Amino acid sequence: MATARLKVLSRSYCHLCDDMIAALKAFRGRNQVEFDIEVIDVDADAELESKYGDKVPVLLQGENEICHYFLDETKLAEQLLKTA
Repeated sequence: MATARLKVLSRSYCHLCDDMIAALKAFRGRNQVEFDIEVIDVDADAELESKYGDKVPVLLQGENEICHYFLDETKLAEQLLKTA
């Protein structure tokens, strides 16, 4: 079974971004679910910055937005089940 790849669109000065990354790691530990987390600086990519602006953090799997601002554990679990 392939490991899910999640992306967090983030900013270096964003406390909500730090919170989402910590929540993802805690979710993974509590649920013993395998997924990789790639953190992408939205300000380093003009297209992403234009598309997401102040919406960060944004959690994506591929192009599918799972949630933004705060981790939605229910939506994450549903998405991981769909792609398992």
